[in-house]
Amino acid sequence: MPIDATGPDKLKQVWSMLYAVYPDLHLVVDDLIAAGDKIVVRNTVTGTQLGEFMGAAPTGRTVTYNEIFIFRFIDGRVAETWGVVDVLAQMRQIGLLER
Repeated sequence: MPIDATGPDKLKQVWSMLYAVYPDLHLVVDDLIAAGDKIVVRNTVTGTQLGEFMGAAPTGRTVTYNEIFIFRFIDGRVAETWGVVDVLAQMRQIGLLER
């Protein structure tokens, strides 16, 4: 997902793109762990693909996938972010890849 912004504007672009694909996007926090200057979040995401995803036309299929993010804070603000999103699960569930 190419994004030409940084900071809060980047986050806004990411969420806009996600809601364009999955307008009913729902995120459940499965684990939230804080240690030192970092917070780790493991999420389960569900949504119905009603927008184009990686060139695939909307399928109307519901997807469920997992993601993990690590946020590092400085002075109460996010300074760095690392994340892993199970895009493979999304691709399989909307029919872009066979299992």
